[in-house]
Amino acid sequence: MEEINLPVKKVDIIMSEWMGYFLLYESMLDSVLWARDKYLAPGGKLLPDKCTMYVAGIEDGQFKEDKRTFWNDVYGTNMSCLTKTVMKEPIIDVVPADMLMTDSCKILEIDLTTVKLADVEFSS
Repeated sequence: MEEINLPVKKVDIIMSEWMGYFLLYESMLDSVLWARDKYLAPGGKLLPDKCTMYVAGIEDGQFKEDKRTFWNDVYGTNMSCLTKTVMKEPIIDVVPADMLMTDSCKILEIDLTTVKLADVEFSS
């Protein structure tokens, strides 16, 4: 987005799909905010304009073991040397409801119409 110039000064709507996994990891939120600040007309709309992140505790012993041992035989190839590195990354998957051990809790709410990038940046 930052590398193009639109043929108009302002736009009424910005639609985006900027979310990364765990909402902000590898996301493109910075590009959306840049476009908002440069191109969105007063009273314009962002879609989506809000996002909320929730967290809940799960019992994942078997789930994690299945993910870890997957690397022992990937289509007939032993890739177990990747296990340690891969297990440090977030796992994106559907979690059955019976694995939930706690109520969910809202941990973050972002209003894209007003948020500044510094409000949601993670330090390494």
